[in-house]
Amino acid sequence: MAVGTAEAPDLVTVPTRQGLEAVDIIRRAASLAGGVGPVLHDGSGDTLGFLVPPGTADAWDMPGSACTQTNGRGMRFDDVSPAAGDTGWLLPPEAVGPVTDPDVLRAALGEAARLIEAADNCR
Repeated sequence: MAVGTAEAPDLVTVPTRQGLEAVDIIRRAASLAGGVGPVLHDGSGDTLGFLVPPGTADAWDMPGSACTQTNGRGMRFDDVSPAAGDTGWLLPPEAVGPVTDPDVLRAALGEAARLIEAADNCR
């Protein structure tokens, strides 16, 4: 599925720190299903959003994150730019593969949370 097609992807949002760790984890594990897809960042720097296949929101239950149906929201994802609503691409669609596999993302977010907790406990 290409981003910007008729069926809009869902969006998993997570705190930026956990999201950046998850991006690194997925990229390091190149054998994971398709790697990381497009990732949005908000203008405030508080969250990252991973595009996932449509329907993911129906069964998403990962603590500390949210998954919402985008239903297009009146915009095409390939039109999003840093000037569009203070949201821009961390990983734009043209630079990465299609949407992120939700199982791969779930595993990476879990690992990221554990790494962050371990790092915070070492202080």
